[in-house]
Amino acid sequence: MPDSVSSPRLAVTDKDIESCFATLRELRPHLQKEGFVQQVREMEKEGFRLLFVEKQGETVAVTGFRVFTNLYKGKCLYVDDLVTASAHRSKGFGARLLEWLYEYAGEQHCTLLHLDSGCQRPRAHAFYFRQNMVITSFHFARELPTGNHQ
Repeated sequence: MPDSVSSPRLAVTDKDIESCFATLRELRPHLQKEGFVQQVREMEKEGFRLLFVEKQGETVAVTGFRVFTNLYKGKCLYVDDLVTASAHRSKGFGARLLEWLYEYAGEQHCTLLHLDSGCQRPRAHAFYFRQNMVITSFHFARELPTGNHQ
């Protein structure tokens, strides 16, 4: 990759987090710029982290992830979000992020790196297969009425 492409790095400052917004919004169009940094800061309290790649100062790929432990597999790295800006897809940026995540998961002694991907995203699925990932389960969900959470 050209020297103008940064190595993946964690979003530490508010400016770093802000720089991830436009790319993340391509995957999560409901996100609003106002309050985005605060939302990420709140999620960080639960272990969420943003990792991004820049090309010539522009954020071109972003992943949000967290490490947690469950009874199924023990310590795991879960990828909440993984997106490359549409103008920069198929240039290896997503693979760079995943490689960093694989290394980090190993350093954290995780037994599994996993993610969910919407059924409507066949191009993303093809990418994950190329990254030696496999489909291991169905993910089921049920929306809850707003305000009924305690």
